[in-house]
Amino acid sequence: MGASDERKSAAALTLLRALHSEVDARVAEVAARNAGRLQCGRGCADCCRDGLEVFEIEAENIRSRYGALLATAEPHTAGACAFLDADRSCRIYAVRPYVCRTQGLPLRWFEDPSERGRAVEQRDICPLNLDGIPLEDLPEDSCWSIGPVEARLAALQEQFDPRERTRVRLRDLFPRKT
Repeated sequence: MGASDERKSAAALTLLRALHSEVDARVAEVAARNAGRLQCGRGCADCCRDGLEVFEIEAENIRSRYGALLATAEPHTAGACAFLDADRSCRIYAVRPYVCRTQGLPLRWFEDPSERGRAVEQRDICPLNLDGIPLEDLPEDSCWSIGPVEARLAALQEQFDPRERTRVRLRDLFPRKT
């Protein structure tokens, strides 16, 4: 990687960190609107499962900040997120990927199940947070809208490395021991 590519990568990582900060602020607003229903907290890791994948730019953000952890620690047992510790707390919470930052919130998105150009709003929430106003009755601003941030992440990935299109499993960030 040349100096120009390194500068582009560093700039993209800076933009990613700014995006994460923006997401955190918006998540706090949505969480405040749902304060009575959200049961998530430190050690609640039911959503922290294996198989989560992130863009390479988010994987690199974790590597750049937690290289020593990746080199020396063991991943959590299979089935749960590799980054959980023995107390089911996140070992990389400060740089957790976008997908982890919105866990537990009421989510809304649009999909076209019939593939006929008729997108339908869908909503979901962690089962621990179901009590309260029915999801379909929540105002839009009380839900996290899936789509806009994902598009921005894809654009950052393109800036970070236009050749890299695959996603990285979080567990795969730990080197395989032989």
